[in-house]
Amino acid sequence: MRWGTLLADQLDFYWAASLWPRLAGLTDDEYLWEPVAGCWSVRPRADGTWQADGLGVPEPDPPPVTTIAWRLAHIAVDILGTRARAFFGDDVPADADMFDPRLRPASLPATADDALEVLDAAYRTWRDGLAALDDEALARPLGPRGAGYADQPLAALALHLHREVMHHGGEVGVLRDLYRAGCRAG
Repeated sequence: MRWGTLLADQLDFYWAASLWPRLAGLTDDEYLWEPVAGCWSVRPRADGTWQADGLGVPEPDPPPVTTIAWRLAHIAVDILGTRARAFFGDDVPADADMFDPRLRPASLPATADDALEVLDAAYRTWRDGLAALDDEALARPLGPRGAGYADQPLAALALHLHREVMHHGGEVGVLRDLYRAGCRAG
């Protein structure tokens, strides 16, 4: 068995057994629900785009509570989307690395349905690109696209990203549980 297949299978199992089923029926109210004051979320800006709070600023200590919208945008864009574009995209600027803001969408999803569509597309692009790699490609250093991680192999990046998806996906599940239980700030 190839390592690319094993890495894709790892993400596929989590996706099919845990994350995607937990997102079924997500409403716009849940998506943007702020369980406490001061949450980071995805919000409309004056120019009509939707952006995540906290972009480009150091994370406070302790970190803020985040909404489902913020977590899904983080998974879909920051974790999977920009990396999928950087390493598997065909429309990437030659000088872009995996953190390049040009790899982000101009606007984040304003609704739950749109967020799930973006998440699913990012997952599939990352997963399919990863599954297509042979062992040699997975062992090769990331190079300039890897920015400060240029000397690390793509397999190490995949393992890290999958841990991040699982971590943030679990937090989305907890937020859904709290919302369903009526734990609303008031």
